[in-house]
This record gives sequence, structure tokens and C-alpha cells, in this order.
Amino acid sequence: MTKIKGFIETSFIDWPGKVCAVIFLPGCNFRCPFCHNHPLLQNQDKLQSFLLSDILARLNKFKQWLDGICVSGGEPTLAPDLPDILLKIRSAGFKVKLDTNGSRPQVLANLFDQELLDMVAMDVKAPLEQAKYNQCAGVMVDLDLIRQSIALIKNSGIDHEFRMTVLPKFHSRQDIMLWVDNLSSGSSLKLQNFNPDDPLDPTLHQESGFSPEEFVELTKSIGLC
Repeated sequence: MTKIKGFIETSFIDWPGKVCAVIFLPGCNFRCPFCHNHPLLQNQDKLQSFLLSDILARLNKFKQWLDGICVSGGEPTLAPDLPDILLKIRSAGFKVKLDTNGSRPQVLANLFDQELLDMVAMDVKAPLEQAKYNQCAGVMVDLDLIRQSIALIKNSGIDHEFRMTVLPKFHSRQDIMLWVDNLSSGSSLKLQNFNPDDPLDPTLHQESGFSPEEFVELTKSIGLC
């Protein structure tokens, strides 16, 4: 089974409106310059490994107040045994949220068909413009696959949200507004302001996110407050 390379016992921010645990699967097919989970990409062998059975046994004690488990990464859909991981979580009596970059819609479709998910959060990197998306993902991206995932998630019938990490170097207000135009009722876009503390690209240490005032204005302008 894919090794779990990170575990948070209690999170109040990873599943909107719920208390959840978080497990992190290693590996990712993107290299977003502003990524803060890059040890899962580059130094995963140095990270502690956790057994899913041990995690579930520990969390069983808190089942009465824990709403579910978020499976994050890295990019979890790269794990060949992801359906088995989610089934084990479900069989232990926990609901499941998945974080994904949307690059593998065929995996998402399979998980939806098996009814293994209760919520999905998809990280969108930029407007669906090839050069801009490549820049923000750090690799060449097949935008058709991204579009397929967006459509699957929007039509899945389960709770979901789209998230975008924004920083002035890469994103303008117009970029963000383009995403609002793509969202229908029942879908939401959550902005995450860039934090320069430990990004994958060390040159971004010199960059800053939007000021608190600018960030509030951005969220208000697209109806997120």
C-alpha cells in the first residue's frame, strides 16, 4: 500500500465546516513554484511513514466528534491503490474528502462511480490559458484533463469547492474573475493568499502575497465574503 507520509490528527480548516484528520500521500505530477508541501515531492524518503491501520485505530477513539478524514498530498490520485485506501477509511466509519489538482479525471470518475467520496476540493492554478497554467503548475499541463475534472466535480452531486492560491506575481484580479465566470450555482471558489515562508521555488521568498486589505477586497469583489 502507498506509504502515508504525513498525518494531522485534528484540523479545523481542511474540510469547511467540519473537524477532520488529514493524511498526506507522497508524489505529485505538478511543480507549483508556490507549493508548501514540497517535501512530499523531493524528500519523501526522509519523512516518517504511517500505517493506515495505525491511523484508523488511533482515530477510532475520536469517531464521535471527528467528521471525517481528508486525503491530501502531493497528488493523491497518483497512488495506484487510492480506491483501496478510501474504502478502508469508509469501512472504518469515516467520511472522506479528497484534495486534488484535477490532472487525472479518469481516477476521479472511478472514485465517483464507486461512491467513495463525500467531498472534493480541486486546486485550480490559473485561468485556463496554457502559458499561465503551465507557469503556475511548473510543468506542461493538459488543460483538457483539467476541464474534464472540473466538469466531473461540478456534476458529481457531492459537496465540493475549487481553490486558488494567489500572488501578485502570477495572478491579477482579472485572472480570478475569469474563474468566477466558469462557476455555476452550487460551486464555490476559495482564495488562498500566498505565504512566502517556504515555497518550492526559493526565489519566491522575496515575493509577498496580496496585502490583507487587497486580499479582502479581492474576496469581496467575487462574492466570497
